[in-house]
Amino acid sequence: MKYLLFIISIVSLLPLSLSAAPATNDIDTLHPVARATPPGIKNSGVFLVLKNNSGTAHALVKAHAAVAGVTELHTHIKEDGMMKMIPVDKIDIPANADTHLKPGGLHIMLINLKKDLKPGEEIELSLTFEDESTKTLTVPVKKVTPHKGPDHHKH
Repeated sequence: MKYLLFIISIVSLLPLSLSAAPATNDIDTLHPVARATPPGIKNSGVFLVLKNNSGTAHALVKAHAAVAGVTELHTHIKEDGMMKMIPVDKIDIPANADTHLKPGGLHIMLINLKKDLKPGEEIELSLTFEDESTKTLTVPVKKVTPHKGPDHHKH
């Protein structure tokens, strides 16, 4: 009888372990680019598309780039008639959908750069998802046109 209970308990755990694929298996990272900086500018942004190929929603919860003193997830909000960049705890990636990180919207902020980012270079960027799975990208540095809009930016 105790063997039967043991087998039942093992079998009952199987669906949990088989259904929880890491987010990195479900998420494709498309068209990553880091914004080139003029000499002496200490902040930049990384933009890309996070494509969720599964029926399970995921979230990007952290990013890290060794080239920056601090790496944060950011978005833009309108406050007092001005556009302002603010950190966010996570970036949602809905099931079977794309989340675009772009100038003027959600993005990854590189703060206190340790060197200028020049077009043609590459940086390494590590992404961490809600299930603690990670994905490391090699991101090309390019000239990225700033967000153009009627509002002014403040950080």
